[in-house]
Amino acid sequence: MSGSEIVKRGRGSEEEAETKRRKRRRLNVENAAEEEAEANKRRHLKVVFLGPSEAGKSTIVGQILLLTGQVDDQEMQKYKEEAKENGREGCYLAYTMDTDEYERRRGTVQVGKAMFDTSSCTFTILDVPGLCTGNDYRSISPDVAVLVISARRDEFETGFQEGGEMEMVGQTREHVQIARGLGVSSLIVVLNKMDDPTVMWSKDRYDEIKQEVLPFLESFRCGTINAFLPISGLLGINMDKGMDEDVCPWWRGPTLFEALDSVEFVRLANPNGPFRMPIFSHYKDEETVVMGNVESGCIREGDFLSLMPNQVPVEVIALYCDGDIVDQSGPRDSLIVYLRGIEDEDIVSGYVLSSLVQPIRAPNTFLAHLEFLKQPQNTIFYAGYKAVLHTHAMVEECEITEMIPPGVGVMYATDDDDDAICRIQVDHGPICMEAFSHRLGRFVLRCGRKTIAVGYVV
Repeated sequence: MSGSEIVKRGRGSEEEAETKRRKRRRLNVENAAEEEAEANKRRHLKVVFLGPSEAGKSTIVGQILLLTGQVDDQEMQKYKEEAKENGREGCYLAYTMDTDEYERRRGTVQVGKAMFDTSSCTFTILDVPGLCTGNDYRSISPDVAVLVISARRDEFETGFQEGGEMEMVGQTREHVQIARGLGVSSLIVVLNKMDDPTVMWSKDRYDEIKQEVLPFLESFRCGTINAFLPISGLLGINMDKGMDEDVCPWWRGPTLFEALDSVEFVRLANPNGPFRMPIFSHYKDEETVVMGNVESGCIREGDFLSLMPNQVPVEVIALYCDGDIVDQSGPRDSLIVYLRGIEDEDIVSGYVLSSLVQPIRAPNTFLAHLEFLKQPQNTIFYAGYKAVLHTHAMVEECEITEMIPPGVGVMYATDDDDDAICRIQVDHGPICMEAFSHRLGRFVLRCGRKTIAVGYVV
């Protein structure tokens, strides 16, 4: 290589480094107090929209993006034309989230993500498919859930009733059970499609559904129910502005945006704790790249960490948060992390990037408090019962090997709608879990298409 080529390459490297430096969001220690005050003033919450297929989740999210200026009129006109071509004129707002051709023809099949601002908060939106599995929740870690229920005649009944053979039956219950099992502590219930000809903003219909849904939610101890409000996602009524009396004279409660702003911010993650980041996706670039949500501690460029459960030491080469390169990051941030010291093929979703000094535990068996959920058919759970465990970014087959009642004695079996301390054994190798951790200790057990239990490690 000639001397001039070396000089050019050196200059290019310096220019690239300078460009990266200009892009970095540096965390200045001298301004830490000011940044903390600003963070407290403008909260950032993750909100997941739950509910059965056809309840209108993606339409509501699309309307939110339209109302907050995330989508312009030209884009929306394009979505209207595409929806008409697909024979789904009433679903054009959902096209803001249903981005591929299959979803636009058949509906949401994967978790969609977007962001919007209200007067006091920044929200990351997560739109979950109606035909949910535990996998749909693996990478979410939401702060608040919005349960979307259709007020249209027969749609609510189909989405909420127990039993039945149709895929859609009982989806409302299924979503609530999974969300509770994975630690959602605040819930907003929206009764959508109140403008439908079968409803026409009827207070009787609102009261009828509320009287059936609230006892169910309370029986599952779903945390704080912040609001139960009527809306029209398609027309944008009672979302960012209050309703006119000629539309709905009996409603005096909050709008959807007001209900979201009222959610209390609960700091569940410890920024000073040992670092924990479950990996929900990974790929190979120039270096090995992993993606995940920080659940505890802080991470910095240049850190040496341990990838558990394999105990592989790795070096942090670069960090990206919301598309920007950063020097460090902390709890609740969604990160892309470039690593050195491990190959992509040696990583599995559900591994945890962990503190080198205080790595996360990775047992094959563990004790857990299980709450068995009421099933459509009376079900007996027993030592030897096999299920699929869903926790943070991991899905593993498992077996209940021992059941211990809350009191003294030996338990061989229990009915649904009961509690027990159980020993659970994972079928394929160790699993990263942590006792009493809000995110890393909670899990759900599923069998077939049903959630059978929610629990936490003790």
